Amino acid sequence: MRLLLLGCTGQVGWELQRALQPLGQVTALDFDTTPRADFTQLDALGTLVRTMRPDVIVNSAAHTAVDKAESEPVLARTINAAAPAVLAREAAAIGALLVHYSTDYVFDGSGDEPRAEEAPTGPLSVYGQTKLEGEQLIRASGCQHVILRTSWVYAARGGNFARTMLRLAAERERLTVIDDQVGAPTGADLLADITAHAIRALKLQPSLAGTYHAVAGGATSWHGYARHVIEWARAHGRPILVPPDAIVAVPTSAFPTPARRPLNSRLATDKLKHAFGLSLPPWQLGVDRLLQEILA
Repeated sequence: MRLLLLGCTGQVGWELQRALQPLGQVTALDFDTTPRADFTQLDALGTLVRTMRPDVIVNSAAHTAVDKAESEPVLARTINAAAPAVLAREAAAIGALLVHYSTDYVFDGSGDEPRAEEAPTGPLSVYGQTKLEGEQLIRASGCQHVILRTSWVYAARGGNFARTMLRLAAERERLTVIDDQVGAPTGADLLADITAHAIRALKLQPSLAGTYHAVAGGATSWHGYARHVIEWARAHGRPILVPPDAIVAVPTSAFPTPARRPLNSRLATDKLKHAFGLSLPPWQLGVDRLLQEILA
């Protein structure tokens, strides 16, 4: 099997380079590789796919700077919607499977129940709008595809929420963290492993194509996430200055941003678990593994 991985240097892309290797020959490209996979050059992107003729295209590239997208909507739409549409068109032409990642930001974040895949969408930001448009264009193309919506993705490589909280907790005697946004911290490694499992299953059972929610089990707020990280570090002898009772919960309004965030980022994963026979671990397990890695 020939697999073309795009966006290979991002958090998810980096883990996909590992997870996809057992499936076949993986060509991993990004905007700065040779050849280039530049999502702002749509004609060249189409030519790249036609030249390589992969059996599977895995697209982990995206414009993910949520606040910045508000001031550069054209660029965000090009990368998040127009480029995936090109990939879908070319996938349909050569009979390839397209795997694409989307986000909880396609929903409006109302209520407190997990959203199912067929729930009404209602993005609050340019980022969410362009990611939703990308989904719609892929479906309209007629190509065989899997869209995995996820949320609160982290990885040991590069910056992440846990690193930030650990740094601040070692420097400050008081922290304020948002507690009215709720979701499931999801490791890029888990998402990559789910992807590899889904590709293998789809090759045997093409009818499994479609849209799925892929997040770790359970849910927490950013405040709960921060407390878990800090208390884990404290229990393992790391230098933590902030006392447990000085990690203060505040509403989203305490930290104004250009882009509105959904308050409810819970995603129901029953469809994914049933279709692919998966058990999704609680978010705490992945975060604990992350902490062991970055604090080793």
